[in-house]
Amino acid sequence: MTEPFNAAAYLTEDRVAAGDVDRVALRHPRGTHTYGQLTDEVRRVAGGLAAIGVRPEERVLLCMADDIDLAVAILATMYLGAVAIPCSTMLTGGELAKLVVDSRARALVGSHQFAEAVTTAAAGAPDLRHVVLTGDTVPVVAGVTGLTWDALRDAEPLAAAYASWDESPALWLYTSGTTGTPKGAMHRHTDIRYVCETYGRQVLGIVPDDVCLSGAKLFFAYGLGNSLLFPLSVGASAVLEPSRPNPTLFGERTVEHGVTLFFGGPSFWGPLMAAGLPRETFATVRNGVSAGEALPARMYHGVKEQYGFEILDGIGSTEVLHIFISNVAGKVVPGSSGFPVPGYRVELRRPDGSVIDGPDEPGMLWVAGESLCTGYWCRTDVNRAVFHGEWMRTGDTYVRGADGSWTCLGRSADVLKVGGIWVSPTEVETRILAHPDVAEAVVVGVPDDDGLDKPVAYVVPMPGAVIDEADVIAFCRAGLASFKRPRRVVTVAELPKTATGKIQRYRLRALAAGGPGPGAPE
Repeated sequence: MTEPFNAAAYLTEDRVAAGDVDRVALRHPRGTHTYGQLTDEVRRVAGGLAAIGVRPEERVLLCMADDIDLAVAILATMYLGAVAIPCSTMLTGGELAKLVVDSRARALVGSHQFAEAVTTAAAGAPDLRHVVLTGDTVPVVAGVTGLTWDALRDAEPLAAAYASWDESPALWLYTSGTTGTPKGAMHRHTDIRYVCETYGRQVLGIVPDDVCLSGAKLFFAYGLGNSLLFPLSVGASAVLEPSRPNPTLFGERTVEHGVTLFFGGPSFWGPLMAAGLPRETFATVRNGVSAGEALPARMYHGVKEQYGFEILDGIGSTEVLHIFISNVAGKVVPGSSGFPVPGYRVELRRPDGSVIDGPDEPGMLWVAGESLCTGYWCRTDVNRAVFHGEWMRTGDTYVRGADGSWTCLGRSADVLKVGGIWVSPTEVETRILAHPDVAEAVVVGVPDDDGLDKPVAYVVPMPGAVIDEADVIAFCRAGLASFKRPRRVVTVAELPKTATGKIQRYRLRALAAGGPGPGAPE
């Protein structure tokens, strides 16, 4: 007989049983929730979902701001045995509708500020039965029952967690869509415990006195671990901030709550350095963490010198649920992703499938570990291409150094062939970012008149700086082999990014080809 395991119970009522009933679990704009209060609220909302007919393993799609209600909704859905699907709040109604239809969700829950997108999405979903909104207004959608969040939670609390087991489905996370085509990665209850016991405890070393603050939101695998899974697994606390991250705001939250673990991405660390906040703002931070894109060495050194804490860069994925290669405190190799997280196996393979055993030879990165998703929902062809037994093809080109560290050379589809020689965009970007006038940089391949790819750099200037194209190209020539230099340098006000901070390179290629640019909708 399989031993029952419910990940939501593991993160809430198990902490109460361990004596954490009065410890603060979540800090949010409306106050705080202790572990006892959080557990009670989860049981109420789980009871509400059961009352409207949501059954174990049915899907509940969540389009909600990063606040206490979203955290409760995720946990309550899993507590009931149903499948939680937190999704981006930046989606249009049409984009959200695709996810509602694709997931065959039975209930759609949204924050009132996203009411237009939520009701638009609900209108064309044949399997949807209920739509719920926070606030006072009952959503009205033909053929679907509407109710408010308060009405949902005004139900008989669920007395006990559903007796799910390790293999039971717990949550789906749609990939952030750097290619523009999201896919639903399906995760089990055991995956949640696994990332907490591997990366959370053995890399972060998270303890009950830690306070977490994440720029990445809960609908992203990275943010979900940072703000919910890791802190709740040990009785620590997290700060939920629904606003878009910016250095001043997050500096204020760090001081207000005594943040000890600060999670961001490369698109945040650059502006943080430029903000010039007082060093004492981050006096309580013992470590920063970065993921989503490779962290340039310049940013690691800049933040450490300016604010006094190390950034632990790593690589993770939606499919693995969190980071599986990471730097560790006190042993950071700047510019690299670090070393395999205990519990995960990684290897490099050549195009013919053979494994690369030695250092300094680039190859495709593959990963295996118990938190690997069971696959993508209804994507047979993609599943067959990406998942091979225990292993997943990540799509990233990496190289292992003589010291055992692993360094990202870019997405395999982004690596350029210039004059018959392979060029890593990451290498060129790292050089450009060393230029004093450049805050952000991305290099993409753009076909010339003969159809041959040439590197083109898109750069965001430092505050008050003006980019001199010739100067940046000369700077690259001085530090790189000449063929690697960008042939053009284009200044933009901002780079197109997903809601999780990943660069949407395909939009920059479209811009170069005369299509929609960084400011255009997807």
